[in-house]
Amino acid sequence: MRKTILKREPTFIESIVPIIAMLVILFYGKGIKGWATEPLLIIVAIIAAIVAMRVGVTWDEMLDEISIKIAKGMPAILILITVGMLIGTWKASGTIPMMIYYGIQMVNPQYLLVTAFLITALVSIVTGTSWGSVGTMGVALMGIASGLNVSLPATAGAVIAGSYFGDKMSPLSDTTNLAPISAGSDLYGHIRHMFWTTVPATIVSLIVYAVAGASASGGVAPDSETVQVMLSTLNVMYSWSWLLLLPVVIVLVGSVIKMPTIPVMLCSSTVAGIMAIFIQNITLDNVLKCMVKGFNVSMITAPGFNPKTVAWAVTRLINGGGMASIMSTTLLVFCAFCFAGIMSRAGCLKVVLQKLLSIVTNTGGLIASTVVACLTMAITTGSSYLSILIPGEMFKDAYKARNLAAVNLSRTLEDSATVVVPLVPWSAAGAYMTATLGVPTLSYLPWAVLCYTGFIFALFYGFTGIGIKKITQKENIEEQKAE
Repeated sequence: MRKTILKREPTFIESIVPIIAMLVILFYGKGIKGWATEPLLIIVAIIAAIVAMRVGVTWDEMLDEISIKIAKGMPAILILITVGMLIGTWKASGTIPMMIYYGIQMVNPQYLLVTAFLITALVSIVTGTSWGSVGTMGVALMGIASGLNVSLPATAGAVIAGSYFGDKMSPLSDTTNLAPISAGSDLYGHIRHMFWTTVPATIVSLIVYAVAGASASGGVAPDSETVQVMLSTLNVMYSWSWLLLLPVVIVLVGSVIKMPTIPVMLCSSTVAGIMAIFIQNITLDNVLKCMVKGFNVSMITAPGFNPKTVAWAVTRLINGGGMASIMSTTLLVFCAFCFAGIMSRAGCLKVVLQKLLSIVTNTGGLIASTVVACLTMAITTGSSYLSILIPGEMFKDAYKARNLAAVNLSRTLEDSATVVVPLVPWSAAGAYMTATLGVPTLSYLPWAVLCYTGFIFALFYGFTGIGIKKITQKENIEEQKAE
């Protein structure tokens, strides 16, 4: 006769074991060994499932909760996939290359640190990638800094801070889309709310760079060969027209008037695809390919252009995009939701949060706890994705319990996860920045001002109540019913 297992609430020890296991396994597996994250998350989910079975949760119940988590995140995941298509068509049409082309020419060597921040911020906003911005304009700016005898760690810090400004604020960025997925907010509301912390952090950064750069000004930078090659190549590849900004205008107007995100992005992508055909003479077949697999310079058919001779600096920035580029991130989200769903159904997250909330007595304490959780995940795993996804799932209900809007959580996730990861020497981002710019992580860390001032302002707002968006009890109840 089959024994019936009665459901019970897990103990605090049972609840915390999967979380500790997650930190240890990800720190060793991802942080030290560099193993693939997805199977490590599955192992952690199995540990959570064992705990869930101990308290009487069946497999079907766990699967139902995982499905619920994925279903809730699916609209935002679809936005992420649409962003991939958008980037591919914007690159094919010349929208992104044109903004890069004119943005590069804004470099003012007399104020190199300020310029480094602003230019890389511009490039990463229009491309949605901090790595691409660092690997192209960052490298060029480091060359200019070397010629001017400007501090290389300071320049590297300004480049990384600027690049992550765009990575944090661009609707094309994967992390900017992941944060509202995890917290339960909407994309553009999330971006608007981040201005509270990002604008003052940017002002502080620019003041530091202006003061530090003043003593290094006065020289005239030599022409950067990388910059000149990039400009001449882009000029040959594309036909410039102010019409190419129309896809950007569509997204901006759609955001301002609060139209649904996916239709707006599809419209912008369609317009960009049409421009790619009629302005850049790219074939319909290649336009459709760039929507799925991403853009490649070999699609360009401009007279006198040979894709085989294109410099790495150009292909590194121009190639990419497409829906397929988002699939690895989507897989990671699904694996993280497996762990989160099982933990939620077993009641582990509820027990841990009850313990936490018994200690945390105000909004400031809740935001401080979120910051600590994100920093812990960032340091132990070196992954911006996990540093967003796991704390987001853990703290989502705690913010609702205090009638705090989800954008407060999504903003804090970005302030203490996305921009902090490149400051971790053993993270993939930290290793990439060091290898690309030639400056050790701990050397550029003090100069990447925006990367650590964001969560300082988040803490300040949390304890003062400034910039904290609240929802009424009625709105909270209606939102929970809708879920």
